[in-house]
Amino acid sequence: MSTPPPGEYPGQPPQAPQAPQPPKDQYGAAPAYSGAAAPSGDATAGKTLGIVGLILAFLAPPIGLILSIVALVQSKNAGVKNTLAKVGLILSIVFIVIAIIATIAGIAIGASAISEVCGELGSGTHTSGGTTITCP
Repeated sequence: MSTPPPGEYPGQPPQAPQAPQPPKDQYGAAPAYSGAAAPSGDATAGKTLGIVGLILAFLAPPIGLILSIVALVQSKNAGVKNTLAKVGLILSIVFIVIAIIATIAGIAIGASAISEVCGELGSGTHTSGGTTITCP
């Protein structure tokens, strides 16, 4: 009978060689932390677009709304949270609603003013200061 090589026992199949282990310090602690790793492409998916969407929520709400939605979809597909895109989405919606209400109020105030002027002048076509007003 022959003597098996070191690390093997009779009746057992040979084991695959193991990769060398990195040396540990004298206390067996893990290696020291070397700093933060750069974020992967997926970790920043939609973040820049979320910032742009947030800025445009103040300047051009419809465009900010679209960009914030795209940023949220990209972040969701990458599995990361994008708070700035959510804030941009909410602010865009709020500013669009405010603009719609202001437009409706402006039209109502303008129509009321014209109605008041026509009430004073009566029906017909009137010219005052270079402006022609036609009242029913």
